[in-house]
Amino acid sequence: MKVYLDENLSPIIAALLRKHGIDATAAQEVGNVQLDDRAQLAYATREGRVIVTANVIDFIALAHEAVATNNEHVGIVLVPSNFRGDEFQAIADAIVEAVKPYRTGLHGFVLYLSRV
Repeated sequence: MKVYLDENLSPIIAALLRKHGIDATAAQEVGNVQLDDRAQLAYATREGRVIVTANVIDFIALAHEAVATNNEHVGIVLVPSNFRGDEFQAIADAIVEAVKPYRTGLHGFVLYLSRV
């Protein structure tokens, strides 16, 4: 599975995911800072990557919009506010656990992370 972290998450998390064998990149690593949410999701979709974001409300709205307009996305993983932004290892561990059952991908799915 390929993962793309929205700019509101640290590239440190992408590095931790790579240590788990997940093909992960962050917005900062590919020069995608200051893109709006729709553009971030479009980039992830073009690249075949599940987007991971802490911007829960806006990405739930984008997921609803995708359904309403019959547009596909590769998957959205939501990091809730009970994770502090500097809890890099906890966030990475939660992502690893959340995607385990979805070895073939998250096409069209929205996952809400919980603490492991």
